[in-house]
Amino acid sequence: MARKRNFKKGNKKTFGARDDSNAQKNWTELQKENEKWEKYYKELGVIPEDQWDEFKKTCQAQLPLTFRITGSRKHAHEVLSLFEEQHLPNLTNCEFEGEVIKAPTRLPWYPENLAWQLDVSKQVIRKNEQFSKVQRFLVVENAVGNISRQEAVSMIPPIVLDVQPEHAVLDMCAAPGSKTAQLIEALHANEDEPSGFVVANDADHRRSHMLVHQLKRLNSANLVVVNHDAQFFPRVKTDKDSNQFLKFDRVLCDVPCSGDGTMRKNVNVWRDWCTGSGLGLHTVQLNILKRGLNLLKKGGKLVYSTCSMNPIENEAVVAGALRHFGDKIKLLDCQDKLPGLVRSQGISNWPVFDKNYVKKEKGDEGTHETWFPPTSEEAEMFSLDRCIRVYPHQQNTGGFFITVFEKIDGDSDEKPKRAGTEEPKEGLVPEKKQKTETGVAAPAPVKKEKLPRDANEEPFVFLDPKHPELEKCWSFYGIDDKFDKSSCLVRNAAGEPTRVIYYASSSLRNIIEANDDRLKLIYSGVKLFVSQRSDIECSWRIQNEALQIMKHHMNQTRVADVNLECLKMLLMESFPRFEDMENSHIDDNFLSKMKSLSAGCAFVNVNRGEDKESLFMPLWNGSKCVNLMVCKENTQELLHRLFGDEAALKQAAAAKESQKVAASKVEETPIPAAEEAIPTTEN
Repeated sequence: MARKRNFKKGNKKTFGARDDSNAQKNWTELQKENEKWEKYYKELGVIPEDQWDEFKKTCQAQLPLTFRITGSRKHAHEVLSLFEEQHLPNLTNCEFEGEVIKAPTRLPWYPENLAWQLDVSKQVIRKNEQFSKVQRFLVVENAVGNISRQEAVSMIPPIVLDVQPEHAVLDMCAAPGSKTAQLIEALHANEDEPSGFVVANDADHRRSHMLVHQLKRLNSANLVVVNHDAQFFPRVKTDKDSNQFLKFDRVLCDVPCSGDGTMRKNVNVWRDWCTGSGLGLHTVQLNILKRGLNLLKKGGKLVYSTCSMNPIENEAVVAGALRHFGDKIKLLDCQDKLPGLVRSQGISNWPVFDKNYVKKEKGDEGTHETWFPPTSEEAEMFSLDRCIRVYPHQQNTGGFFITVFEKIDGDSDEKPKRAGTEEPKEGLVPEKKQKTETGVAAPAPVKKEKLPRDANEEPFVFLDPKHPELEKCWSFYGIDDKFDKSSCLVRNAAGEPTRVIYYASSSLRNIIEANDDRLKLIYSGVKLFVSQRSDIECSWRIQNEALQIMKHHMNQTRVADVNLECLKMLLMESFPRFEDMENSHIDDNFLSKMKSLSAGCAFVNVNRGEDKESLFMPLWNGSKCVNLMVCKENTQELLHRLFGDEAALKQAAAAKESQKVAASKVEETPIPAAEEAIPTTEN
């Protein structure tokens, strides 16, 4: 996928040097032309002549706002109902400056009606009261992780990959993380504790840390983030005491590309696009795809995708992999998948132009054989028409390319190699190459005896389940033996629980312990226990992000059932006193339970019926008062979702806007008017 444009510090001319808004508008529109791009795609012939004007006009137009609702099935459908019942009716037959505005529409191909598109301008969203109200809803729900603002076509690859809870999944080029989030959600679709896991990799160290920031809100113990060049992703041992290597059930290769499918939101593509970009990236893309197929198990699926429309980056790469692996792999026909998605078939013939737009033939000096289309015999065998092409004008989206592979023969187990070098010995890691858009050649290998580790990166050390501090927690919270107590870890050189104890799924524990000398680990595990006061029975409190797991393993000793009236009081009041609660008679059973417990972390459970998600939240139980331990953003979202508190929604949206403004001032980064208070769209 193409890298999002960076607004660098001090770049004051990003949105035009003059203050005049019309001049800025004209400057932007001027960039939405590229003679070579237009000539190339007309000659390519993938867009019918009678559709060209519509195609180009759509590429020049603003991208609509799209989002998907996330979370467990009950939770997601509750947020969907809130949108459909409280917001959607007000957006139907809505007018702005005398014209009827198009109401939001479902993406018909996205499962369970959980993705939506708003074909309105940012001006309408900012100035129309009804759309402004929806904007606040989207901002707040995005902040707490209930929705993800994501480009529509970017949602396709994880859906066709078909991830199940038991799958081992590799995302080879994961940043910024929107597709990775979909993979994790699929893993947890119906299970809080799936047996599978997701390995999210990115070549760029900075972007791998950004990936952590994006994915932490999913609170998954089944995620590990690593930092490797995807072309040379290392073989992963399944266990420290064996010499078996992991094969993945699912692999996503959403590779770096020239990104002309993103030109609706990235005006720089219009200026920078040339035929040389695709040619330069082709080898890197093919190397990543081949490495992904090597890591795929027999019967597994791999999705190769780009946000480019250029066949040199798409069908040519796919054909190169099919040629390399022969009958060990095949393309799957996905025409029956995603009903409602307007798409075009892949192509088997295309011209090749060099960076100076000179047409080349196979065998010409300076060319690669895999740039060129397959022979007629190969074309019949490869079935490249099974590839999916989505063009911007077909349903008002960006452009995208998607192909699904299946591994027929799992015997191939090639180790990653750099061209012209000896095969790296096991445990020796070549220097990583950052994810780029320019297709620069891979650097010469630099062999290192140990994996590089930044000064602020600590090791992953798993604790003995009988460690005295853990034993306190097991007893205090009544943790059952079904919970994997050997999967608790700390991240400090001493290997002792001092401040935070994390939890990673048992399947990931084996991977982490067996590959300390192979994988550059960036992140794994959710916060399980955090140390607080030392003057109480148990100083460790269970963190919010681990509750979806821990609620299944605790007895009811420190759990109290509460009614909705009591929950509302706990959300609205900080540290309500027992005395005041007793006088108000809000929930006598809850009050009695709290008085009977020792000081420390406890929990409230709100049973809302079979059709709605039960709520399970931590609180602090003191000697004279209690306090619900839910962050302000979540508190305001719950007040709005459960009790219709519109004021809470406004406060939360205003707080997010203030945070954005403050962050932009610190970074000296200009914020375009078109993106104010709108969550960022990711590819």
